[in-house]
Amino acid sequence: MGGHDGPEYAGVGDGALFADLDVLAIGPVVDRVSRDFDRYWASQSAYPADRLLSGADEEDLDAMAADLASVQQDAEARRFVAALQNSEFLRELLDREVSFVWAPVEMVSDDPAKAQGLEGEQGRLSQQLALALGEPEKTVTLVSPYFVPGNRGVELFRELESAGVQVRILTNSLEANDVALVHSGYAKYREALLKAGVELFELRKFRSEDADSKSSPGGIAGSSAASLHAKTFAVDGQSLFVGSFNFDPRSANLNTELGFLIKSPELATALESAFPEKVRLAAYEVVLDKEGDLRWLEFTGTETIEHRHEPNTGPFKRALVYLFSLLPVEPLL
Repeated sequence: MGGHDGPEYAGVGDGALFADLDVLAIGPVVDRVSRDFDRYWASQSAYPADRLLSGADEEDLDAMAADLASVQQDAEARRFVAALQNSEFLRELLDREVSFVWAPVEMVSDDPAKAQGLEGEQGRLSQQLALALGEPEKTVTLVSPYFVPGNRGVELFRELESAGVQVRILTNSLEANDVALVHSGYAKYREALLKAGVELFELRKFRSEDADSKSSPGGIAGSSAASLHAKTFAVDGQSLFVGSFNFDPRSANLNTELGFLIKSPELATALESAFPEKVRLAAYEVVLDKEGDLRWLEFTGTETIEHRHEPNTGPFKRALVYLFSLLPVEPLL
């Protein structure tokens, strides 16, 4: 295999591409992940649990056992176990028949010293990614559930578009976002992103009744009432990143994140090619009308519905998002 690492891209071909996206990897990258775990384990920010938590008494243990017994009898738990038992992927994994896509993989991660503000110049994942990717030439396709670009991010995308790079972004709509405060940090940049030339999509919140609908995107949003969780992007149809990094200030400056940069045209193209059809059916396309006002276009497969405000949300929630946007909390989002 030439020392290359092999990621199994869960979701290629089955439509469940954006609810969440995980990578199963074999090869030299596994040792690099193990060493990075040890680096965090031995860092100054890691403390033994018994320093922070008191010991459990018999009453606590009995309560936990009762909770476990209750969960085992829960209807949703039984459905989950049944789905696992019927999983073709799990069968292939246990039988060692999983088909891997072989490609070079580079692991990138934040220095654990970031938690104390002591990381070196190249200690941040975002800096490592920028060096590894170089300058995009054709396309940047980004998926992030919590997307807060800030003025620097908007300027970056504007420069890419000015250089002829097609930028497409998928994030959660307000109806699908489970953190309205974060949505407020994103919403105020929509107009600037669109004026810069970015194609912007917001994932709809799919419910159980959508499963049998002809307009259903084939599981693209995962289970009923699901929202977006995948954190990934592709560049120039050549490289794909999958990891924990959101395109927001919290991931860039506060959290410690990691991920895989996979140099695979096959996998990068799988992400990019989903946008023209699958994403269009699963998300609202956000556009500006002739007057420069925001509009949300919902494609059903047979017609296009235009929404004049955030779809499937009430005036109170929209007002709350607006009020949140006035708060000086963006660095924490």
